[in-house]
Amino acid sequence: MSSALPSRARVVVIGGGVIGASVAYHLTKLGWTDLVLVEQGRLSSGTTWHAAGLVGQLRSTESGTRLVQYSARLYSELEQETGLGTGFKRCGGVTVARTPDRMVQLERTAASAAAYDLECELISPQRAKELYPILATEDLVGAIWLPGDGTANPTDVTNSLAKGARDRGATIAQGVRVIGVDVRDGVVTGVRTDAGDIEAEIVVNCAGQWAKAVGALAGVNVPLHSAEHFYVVTEAIEGVHRMLPILRDPDGYTYFKEEVGGLVVGGFEPEAKPWVAPDRLPYPFEFQLLDEDWEHFGILMDNAQHRIPALHETGIKKFYNGPESFTPDNQFILGEAPEVRNFFVGAGFNSVGIASAGGAGRALAEWIVSGEPTSDLSSVDIRRFAPFHGNNQWLHDRVAEILGLHYEVPWPNRELTSARPFRRSPAYHLQAAAGAVFGSKMGWERVNVFAPANANGQVEYTWGKPGWLEWSAAEQRATRESVAVFDQTSFGKLLIAGRDAEDLLQWLCTADVAVETGRAVYTGMLNARGGYESDVTVTRLARDEYLLVTSSGSVQRDRDWIRRHIGDRHVTVADVTSAYAVYGVMGPDSRALLQALTRADLSDAAFPFAASRELDLGHATVRATRITYVGELGWELYVPSEFAAGVYERLVEAGATQAGYYTINSLRLEKGYRAWGSDLRPDTNPAEAGLLFACKLGSGIPFLGREAVERAKADGPRQRLVSLVAGDPDVMMWGGELVLCDGAPAGQVTSAAWGETLGACVALAYVPPRDGGAWQVNVGGTLVPVAVHRRPPFDPAGERVRR
Repeated sequence: MSSALPSRARVVVIGGGVIGASVAYHLTKLGWTDLVLVEQGRLSSGTTWHAAGLVGQLRSTESGTRLVQYSARLYSELEQETGLGTGFKRCGGVTVARTPDRMVQLERTAASAAAYDLECELISPQRAKELYPILATEDLVGAIWLPGDGTANPTDVTNSLAKGARDRGATIAQGVRVIGVDVRDGVVTGVRTDAGDIEAEIVVNCAGQWAKAVGALAGVNVPLHSAEHFYVVTEAIEGVHRMLPILRDPDGYTYFKEEVGGLVVGGFEPEAKPWVAPDRLPYPFEFQLLDEDWEHFGILMDNAQHRIPALHETGIKKFYNGPESFTPDNQFILGEAPEVRNFFVGAGFNSVGIASAGGAGRALAEWIVSGEPTSDLSSVDIRRFAPFHGNNQWLHDRVAEILGLHYEVPWPNRELTSARPFRRSPAYHLQAAAGAVFGSKMGWERVNVFAPANANGQVEYTWGKPGWLEWSAAEQRATRESVAVFDQTSFGKLLIAGRDAEDLLQWLCTADVAVETGRAVYTGMLNARGGYESDVTVTRLARDEYLLVTSSGSVQRDRDWIRRHIGDRHVTVADVTSAYAVYGVMGPDSRALLQALTRADLSDAAFPFAASRELDLGHATVRATRITYVGELGWELYVPSEFAAGVYERLVEAGATQAGYYTINSLRLEKGYRAWGSDLRPDTNPAEAGLLFACKLGSGIPFLGREAVERAKADGPRQRLVSLVAGDPDVMMWGGELVLCDGAPAGQVTSAAWGETLGACVALAYVPPRDGGAWQVNVGGTLVPVAVHRRPPFDPAGERVRR
């Protein structure tokens, strides 16, 4: 399939694995046929060829599920187009549970399948054995059956996709290694190879485990690291046939699929083996494996023999130890790099590359052609990472934990433990001494909850009410009844300055930000489809300067979004996140506490809601903004880092109860406050989210996405975000649960927590815009009645905020 290398092409795709082939295929299908795919070895010779080829359709999000569903359809139809088979077969998949906790997960999985209209059946161990006759079931409590799951031959899929691209005009060049990437004025202009240079408008990095090294050639950070991944192929086993389902035994860390009358037996061991650093990967490394490691594979083989007793007497034909790349958060990487325009990345697929390749390749191709994503890809967007995530030692330590997460119970609020502590607030040591239980977000160590002095501070994961709930409940009561301090230093902070700063933000923001200096505005930022790219607070510091505050995980994404819309305006965007700590002082006594520490007048008349100004706080000068995310009177204090520890000490000494993010989440849900990423996404608009009040539709001021919002408002929302309050106070909701109306699936919970003030769990969910009906939530297989509220369940008039 090799062809002569042209000196110029519209697009160069680097990497001839299944991802690169899929991107090339879909770009040519969209009409972009002036394309060259370069592969340093032969097609599929890196990671793809030794992939297990599982195509499981159900993922943790709807957008991820849709990508894999498309992959399955594509692989089943590709041979008809290209004449090359993919080896795809819909044999179905059985996942078994050994424990009640795992069974709750499977109950939740089945409910998600119902929400996505995907065929899935909860089955007994006996039924599982009927579907998989060689299965040992004595210790099983249940299982699920997904008849749409299947398997494919990775090399065949890759070759078929590549042929489809070549048939439409693409050039496939094998044995060509990229040794440089040319960039001019922040825009990619081509690649340099050992067979000649190619000028290009677009470069797509699909280099698999080499993607980090290729990104570095362009000055682009691609956070991934290789780990060794193991499976064996057995001799033939009686009872194993071609259409035997995929079997997953996650409590035993193992999976099984049919292979020529035998089984592929693989898995995801709890402690993985990182391979060499991304900048030390060998070349050439074509169709190669690493050394066998039976000792490391032992935990998988022991569990496999327990589940399939026939393996005790079955020989092994081949041991595979093939390295593949993993990302720090177990989600793959797609999108245009924030460092270099027109440089795209599709890599780091964490052992789900074959299942994801079809959908991910199409999504990235559409992104390239359209200039922005055409669906919600926020969970895999490369801009979720910061430069510090590229540290190879940190990546090495993190991926040892990441690989094992594939088959861990996906506990609510589960925290990663490796490569921590990482980023720390100036008050970290004070909080640790006070019993803080830390979580992590964007690398920041953030207090989830404070443990009492007589507690051990260990968080045990559960589907029910956790042991820490009473600690958070006390923090919630303190906030509602008195005053609490929250360390929110992890907030992203962008300083937007220049003579055209107001003009730029008026275009990007849904709300009117042409306010007087010292005023804060809550606003969304939308895409052209009217969907949320972010929701932020914008504070005007001066005529030509604004402070934009966003969630900790959105800093790089928002900065890139703003910068790519500057055009010829005179504006600069600087990330000042680390320059300031942020302390939220919240509660009905917050004014009294702060007034005792400052000479500024904090009365409602002198310091109204949404006002922001500098003031003295003891010996420190801080910026105080009267705003809240918990539904109480309060201020956010923006404190220069060098003063931050001292200010925190003063606040605690003055009587503020220390509180954490579990409490913030509970309080904000009682007030129905939205969070980007869970309740607001690129495919939801202000009309659906109930946030038209934050849109300047009553003015003549244009903003990005305005036409789409006006259409959504005129047509009426297809769904609306509502609050739910559980009717049973013993029930615990976490998010992701299926919502039913009159017994039929009606939506999913986007976020949920215990609301101490309400005495029940409270949640947000998108549901059809209908009145009446009997509403329920499926909580781990139990249908729980819920009350539906279109206004906040707590303080719907907002009186407490404006005291």
